Amino acid sequence: MAPASLFDMSGKVALITGAGGGVGGWLTAGLAAAGARVIVSDVSVERCADLISLLEAGKAEFAVAPADLRDPRAPENLADAVKKEFGALHVLVNAAAINTREPIANVTPELWTEISDVNLKAAYFLAREAMLVMRATGGGSIINVTSINTEIGLEGVSVYGANKAALAQVTKTMCIEWARYNIRANCISPGFLMTSLSRPLWEDADRASWILERCPLRRPGMPSELVGACLLLASDAGSFISGTSIRVDGGLVAGSPWKSVPG
Repeated sequence: MAPASLFDMSGKVALITGAGGGVGGWLTAGLAAAGARVIVSDVSVERCADLISLLEAGKAEFAVAPADLRDPRAPENLADAVKKEFGALHVLVNAAAINTREPIANVTPELWTEISDVNLKAAYFLAREAMLVMRATGGGSIINVTSINTEIGLEGVSVYGANKAALAQVTKTMCIEWARYNIRANCISPGFLMTSLSRPLWEDADRASWILERCPLRRPGMPSELVGACLLLASDAGSFISGTSIRVDGGLVAGSPWKSVPG
């Protein structure tokens, strides 16, 4: 056994959406550090400036493919960019997400569409485009970043939760339909992380207290703590893992203590 080689991504090509965000950026950096050639994608190059500097400093092999995932043509355009740049694709990480917190009573059809187009529709069709590339080159791994909101309801995030639950469900169908092409499909389900998207939660004293009282590890998660799960699902170390969701939530969904524990 050679554990290091199981996680080695040398020679593999990985496309990461939302790479300019906290989660997408860390997953991109983690895959690159493991040896993968990475395609950095976000709505603009400017959002990825810090990540690009990091990849350059680490002498990683990478390309940049900006894409507005609200554009129905974005999935096909990204697949074409991958084929043009590297000629193959082995890993897709659907990390891009947007959210607007509103009670159901205030959600408009326009807001539903705006959030769903990025969080669900684009992820669904980009996974399909990735499959078409992967099946021609021997297979690969599709990783959809979902949320513990697929398992618990949260006030004010009905659209985001519905999108992530649907993405988790369709990942199971991807697993079944695409196994014949040696393509695995899984989810990473983060808990409450400290990111720009979740910052309003942590800045609200009542909500921050609610989270910390229910999370057994008593702290926010960091985006860097998703890298291990991503490498497991992307690499040969996870070669028999498909159709599942790995929670990275500090134990929150497992349950809560009866009372707050000091320290």
